[in-house]
Amino acid sequence: MGLWSLIVWIVIGAVAGWIAGELMRGHGFGFLGNLVVGILGAILGGWMFSLLGLTAYGFIGSLITATVGAIVLLFIVGLMRRTAV
Repeated sequence: MGLWSLIVWIVIGAVAGWIAGELMRGHGFGFLGNLVVGILGAILGGWMFSLLGLTAYGFIGSLITATVGAIVLLFIVGLMRRTAV
């Protein structure tokens, strides 16, 4: 992975985490929190999309995949927090 790919990966993760935080929680988690949520969401979204036979192309496709994965991740975490309390 080249430097440019790493930078794009970080930007997509941060933006996807921020979007998911805005949609699911009402506000973001800060840069590092958004980055972690977005990167984990990208992994989860990529796995989910591959199960469905979908492929993301380009920056927008990757951003959509990461955002959907981050939203699912935050939904699951929210369910786990409610049952743990």
